[in-house]
Amino acid sequence: MATFLYRMGRVAFRRRWLVVILWAVLLGAVGAGAAKAPASGDEGTSFMPGIEAQKAFDLIEERFPGSDADGATARIVFIAPEGEKVTAAGHRAAVETLVEEAADEPRVAGAVSPFQAGAVSKDASTAYATVTYDVAASDLTDADKSGLERLIDEARDSGLTVETGGTALATQPAAGGPGEAIGIGLAAVVLLVTFGSLAAAGLPLLTAVVGVGISMCAILALGSTFGLSMTTGTLASMLGLAVGIDYALLVVSRYREERAGGHEPREAAGLAVGKAGSAVVFAGLTVVIALAGLSVVGVPMLTKMGLCAAGAVVLAVLVALTLVPALLGMWPDAVLSRRVRRRAAGGPAGRAAHPGGNAGSRWARFVLRRPVAVLLVCVAGLGVLALPAADLEMGMPGDEAKPVSSTERRAYDALAEGFGAGFNGPLTVVTDVGGAADPEAAAATIAERLKGTDGVVSVSPPRFNAEGDTALFSAVPATGPSDSTTKDLVQTIRDERPGLESETGATFEVTGSTAMNIDIARSLQDALVPYLMVIVVLSLVLLMVVFRSVLVPVKAAVGFLLSVLASLGAVVAVFQWGWGAGLLGVEQAGPVMSLMPIFLVGIVFGLAMDYEVFLVARMREAYVHGERPAQAVVTGFRHSARVVAAAAVIMIAVFSGFIGAGESMIKTIGFGLAVAVLFDAFVVRMAFVPAVLALLGHRAWWLPRWLDKVLPHVDIEGAGLTREPVPAEEPGARPQERVRT
Repeated sequence: MATFLYRMGRVAFRRRWLVVILWAVLLGAVGAGAAKAPASGDEGTSFMPGIEAQKAFDLIEERFPGSDADGATARIVFIAPEGEKVTAAGHRAAVETLVEEAADEPRVAGAVSPFQAGAVSKDASTAYATVTYDVAASDLTDADKSGLERLIDEARDSGLTVETGGTALATQPAAGGPGEAIGIGLAAVVLLVTFGSLAAAGLPLLTAVVGVGISMCAILALGSTFGLSMTTGTLASMLGLAVGIDYALLVVSRYREERAGGHEPREAAGLAVGKAGSAVVFAGLTVVIALAGLSVVGVPMLTKMGLCAAGAVVLAVLVALTLVPALLGMWPDAVLSRRVRRRAAGGPAGRAAHPGGNAGSRWARFVLRRPVAVLLVCVAGLGVLALPAADLEMGMPGDEAKPVSSTERRAYDALAEGFGAGFNGPLTVVTDVGGAADPEAAAATIAERLKGTDGVVSVSPPRFNAEGDTALFSAVPATGPSDSTTKDLVQTIRDERPGLESETGATFEVTGSTAMNIDIARSLQDALVPYLMVIVVLSLVLLMVVFRSVLVPVKAAVGFLLSVLASLGAVVAVFQWGWGAGLLGVEQAGPVMSLMPIFLVGIVFGLAMDYEVFLVARMREAYVHGERPAQAVVTGFRHSARVVAAAAVIMIAVFSGFIGAGESMIKTIGFGLAVAVLFDAFVVRMAFVPAVLALLGHRAWWLPRWLDKVLPHVDIEGAGLTREPVPAEEPGARPQERVRT
């Protein structure tokens, strides 16, 4: 592989204008497609096939055709001024006027007055009206919404406080806000400090932006076809930007190293892509496998997020292998430090020795002198940080998790205060009475029994479909949607099913947004540990192939587990327990977003393998060339520690920029990834790894002979490019073997 990549780097360097033009044409083509593409749809109604809440939802759509189960709704909440009531003549007239005129708006299927539906609180301080549309929220245009928005403003002029909930008028949060720009700015500063050259700092940023631009335009262009949401695109841009900078950074850093070693520009570009590019390909492959593996969880939304992010990573790899050497060909000396440029102008090709080493080698020697102490500190520290992960609770936070500045959050709070905490998360019960002798009596019995269940505040009268074989009613719990008591209540209701089925001859299922979120959280929590184990086994196999060792992959897997558990513990402490939540703009602590932990595991696995390859590959390269184990560790740190540290700081900066996102899932993932990179790069790879290798010595690189024969050989270190040149007169010599190092 290294030889193939070496040739690719030389071709890209030589045909630089062609390569740049091809990438520019691709960017322009997908950009034009994104500009002409229709707005993307929603994520689809089938969120997680197989769970009870989803099957019940599908049954409602089947038995109640035309009920617009997926149609948009707007819940308009009216709050009277302090000491007044919404039933007062003036306030009542304003509410009824809004409802009557809203019913005549385009795409509105119906509008129900709170005074007709009994949707007025006991103290008459709060009321709500429901406006339903005949299309999904994603199909509503600004013109469709403007009429209702105008009516709401007029109602506010009457003295009422009016807030809105539901899907029809939901505001779309900003993807990252100014934090994204701050993250990119910090990345630029880190690159400038690392390379000491504006050109070297700007090139990885430029190429990463090109890769993210193409991937985002592709997502926008295909959004309406595949139902790709803003969340999907944001995560792809987050990961694409981070790995795009890192992969380009690795290639540019190796190019500078080869130029400092005396190679002419084209040869240095080929060697950089052949050696560093091998690590980039493997690192990118591990990230893609981990992200694509999310599809086995069975959540369509998670599958889309994983595949889109994987596509962004593939683009980042291709950009690093082709566009980066092409741009190096345009400005071969611009990325070099002044010292190297002066030396190149003066003629000497060699590089001065550095007997004292750099900061990376000094740190490695520090760890090698006291490996046991360093190892204990790492394990103990990460272990303590991981403790909160044992209390992980997963859910799907709704409007209660939004900032109080949003009208959805204020509507949620007003309804909870006026009608009870459980009003915002009613349970929908669909009853199949086709097998009952008396369908109406069976439905009434089930409704009455559920009404007497502890934790249920009220149950609506059953509503039958046209055929009379299915009844639908809602049960309002006493606690909020994200409360653990509500989760227990759903299970209690389902546990009553066998007895009610034998008594009435009818069966029922529980659904609604609350039950759906509970079922999704339970399924994902059950899938988390098996997925984590699959990832660990995968890492063992991949690293065994790369490093020809048994213990190095085991060490890497243990380090990955430590970093991912510590990052999950930090997420639980902040977003679930509320420690320091206000500093991150989290106004309501609660269950961790259901999709977040399993997505975090997949991404952290890929990033952890990145750092493992970047760092340990240079150690193995030194070891196979005859250095003793301890010296090989020092050599690996001398060459790679600065690059790995810079790459980690860049990723932390980029991920931290998404903590300012309005979308709670993006905020949580941004924080989780930032702390995971911090733990994995600076604790596990920089301290845990050298300490373990120091204790293992030669045993770290042991591999049974039979396993060595079975495993495929992958030239990740570019050994095929670093061997001694073959003399021209020796038979069988090939031009690509005459590579000097």
